[in-house]
This record gives sequence, C-alpha cells and structure tokens, in this order.
Amino acid sequence: MHYLDARQLDAIDPREFQSRRPYPWVNPAGLLTADGYQRLRDTLPDVSQFTPMFDVARKHGQQSHDRYALEYRRDLDIAAPWRDFIRELQGPIYRRFLARLLNRRLFSLRLHWHYTPNGCSISPHCDAKSKFGSHIFSFNTAADWDPAWGGQTLILDDAGQFHPKSAPRFEDFPNAITAETLGNRSLLFARGEQSWHGMREILCPPHAMRKVFIVVINAALHTKTRDFVRYLRGQGAERY
Repeated sequence: MHYLDARQLDAIDPREFQSRRPYPWVNPAGLLTADGYQRLRDTLPDVSQFTPMFDVARKHGQQSHDRYALEYRRDLDIAAPWRDFIRELQGPIYRRFLARLLNRRLFSLRLHWHYTPNGCSISPHCDAKSKFGSHIFSFNTAADWDPAWGGQTLILDDAGQFHPKSAPRFEDFPNAITAETLGNRSLLFARGEQSWHGMREILCPPHAMRKVFIVVINAALHTKTRDFVRYLRGQGAERY
C-alpha cells in the first residue's frame, strides 16, 4: 500500500514552482493515491487527542491562530495507515521531492494535525525564518465540508509593502489567491520575507471542522536545537 503518488510528485516542475508569484507555491491534486487518501481520512486522529490552542498570544500584534493541534511524535497512538504514511514522508522519495522544489539539501521535518472549528481564523503572517516551507494536506471532502464555509488558505501578495514582523489585515493586501482545499489537495509553499498567507474566519456548523495535516520543513539543526533548549527550560516540544 502506497500513500504518496511518486509520478505526481515527479510531475511538478521545480522551475515553475520557483517562478510562481508572489512567492513559490503549488496547489496540486492527487499527490496521494486515491486508496491511500481514503484510508487516511477514515483513520484521522480523534479530536480528543488534540490540545486546544485558543487565544494564544502571537508576536507582532497578530490575532491568535485558534485551532486544536496535535504534534506527531514516535510514541503517539495513531492508526497504522498514518504510521505508514509518515514513514513515506520521512523516506527518500518525498525528501528528494522537497529538496528538488525548495532547492535545499539539508532539512528536518515536523508533522502535526490541525482541526479548526467555527469562528476561527489564521491572520495574515509570514512564517519564522527557521522554516524553509510548509506542505498542507487537506482532509475535508464534499461529504463533510461546504467550500462556502471557508477554510481555504490564501496566498497573499503585499506588493512588497509590509515588514514580516507586522500585522496587516486581509483587506490590506492588493491581491489574494485562494488555494483549492476540498478533496485530495495539498498546498506547498516556500517561506520568504514576503510569503504572506492566512485563512479568513470559518463559518461552519458546530459539528464540522477544517482538518489538515501539515509537514513543516525546517532548517536541519533548528528542530533538535530548539527542542533541546526547551527541554533545559523544562518545557515541552513547541507547538505551532
């Protein structure tokens, strides 16, 4: 059983990716095999395993990014399909894919799930410099989500106006591209000084949640160094 579709990964041209504006991004369909995607959907972790992350202060005056979050660790109790999928993400095919698109040879991966309920949003922001990029896999389909409820990541073009350590509003951006999120879709983007992105407030029924799994591509030494420092301080692993 394979989860990643190697042919679809190989079909993405790194030159086209790097030349995208306002910064490198790609929003392909079908990077996961159809059977693999369905197995992962059927065995998503239960929200009871997640940590509520609400009203958490952010730097630079940005609004809180409210959601339930679950950080992957090796001893985490998850279903076998997810263990197999994560093994593929940590394997040579996916790592070569990331190296080719991001033009990075050395990097580490952090993996986590985010479930986002009604009334929550992700304010416009640029990721930390320690990140090379993020790959967001969507796990909502027409069976459980109406696109009118929101949940789409917006690729925001600031035309070079804003400092990354600032807090602009969605309406401050002259251009925005809405990523497709329904079904077997994912969004990969490279981090840069102007790689603004966010998600407008979700307006969905109480029973529904936006469900994504995120691969964060970090500088190779950043993850271990940061976690060691937090360990010395008596803190747990950092959550996004």
